Amino acid sequence: MNCRVCDHSNLEPVLDLGTQPWCNHFLRSEEVGTESYYPLEVVFCQHCHTAQLSFTVPKEIMFSDHTYLSGITQSLNNHFRHTAETIDAMFLRHRSRKSALDVGSNDGTQLKHYQKLGYDVLGVESAGRIARLAQDAGVPTLCAFFNAEVARNLRRTFDVINASGVFFHLEELHSVTDGIRMCLAPDGVFVIQCLYMKCIMDNLAFDQIYHEHLLYYTLETLEALLSRHGLSIFDAWLSPVHGGSLIALAGHADHRSPSDRLKRLKAMEQETRLNTLDTYRAFARRVGEVKDTNLRFLNEVKRRGKLIYGYGAPAKGNTLLNYFRIGPETISFLVEKNPLRRGLYSPGMHIPVILEDEVATPPDIYYVLAWNFRDEILANNRPLIDAGVFFYFPVQPSLPVVP
Repeated sequence: MNCRVCDHSNLEPVLDLGTQPWCNHFLRSEEVGTESYYPLEVVFCQHCHTAQLSFTVPKEIMFSDHTYLSGITQSLNNHFRHTAETIDAMFLRHRSRKSALDVGSNDGTQLKHYQKLGYDVLGVESAGRIARLAQDAGVPTLCAFFNAEVARNLRRTFDVINASGVFFHLEELHSVTDGIRMCLAPDGVFVIQCLYMKCIMDNLAFDQIYHEHLLYYTLETLEALLSRHGLSIFDAWLSPVHGGSLIALAGHADHRSPSDRLKRLKAMEQETRLNTLDTYRAFARRVGEVKDTNLRFLNEVKRRGKLIYGYGAPAKGNTLLNYFRIGPETISFLVEKNPLRRGLYSPGMHIPVILEDEVATPPDIYYVLAWNFRDEILANNRPLIDAGVFFYFPVQPSLPVVP
């Protein structure tokens, strides 16, 4: 394959998580054992330094009918509200007419906050069920895979374009980026919210590597992509959401000057040698150590006869479960809030999913797969913790300090 960003062929394998099923395909009982498996390997482009997957599961398999809902978690809802209010205050508060487009808009949670601020909004969401949920909630939503053709057909521009947790998903990467350029008003702001590779490395959050996440951005590699399409980043900061995310603001090339905090983030990447092959290889070695530590813990508590449930059934949890080879003989159930996953089974390891209100007797240990919402989980479960239920976090998120 060639690099997804720069088209060069000098790609170096850095982390192999084996052959895994698509992690967001939670299975009905009759589907258990029939799921397809695909390589899950990260490679590093030695030309533009972009980390990316070596194999692409077609977007029609992954995004036409999935069960992820962004409005389920209060922490994420709060983050989306804060993002909308921040962007509005920085650029558009005093305008009487303003508009926002959300690419990969899911159930419309982000756009609802722009609506409250007086924006004319449009979401583009590929999953039919999820798009209908947004429409039913009053968020205008086009059910489609956004790309340059969709952008041309819209025949309009937007003051704000948002891509939250989607810009690293893109099979049609260059067509989508070109479409964003076409739809962005001359002084518009493109808000990119994505996992940040430095945070993944610092947290050893290898479970955030899965087939939906085709690319793993740093500022340097994100800029390499945007510059090919006449866009440039003028501001950026780090957010604790999802265990550490990059919020980057881009516009038409050279329209705005780079901020001081953007310059500090770029300097941090250089000082830590983030965009080097050696750094990625060191990360891969540490992932193996995390696996050993977790398996020792699980084997020991199982030997003592402890009952273990998984807390949450996030897509990323299936990367961890399949890489560790942890099945229902160790974790009896995955306990979820999302009603779309009730009664399903995790792909690969086939652990049954139940909802929180279906737990009659709590386990001895909750193995927290939704670790990125640590603070919310601990706050919501204080009575269980006081009663002696132990919450074990396989990943310990911490945000890097930027001067």
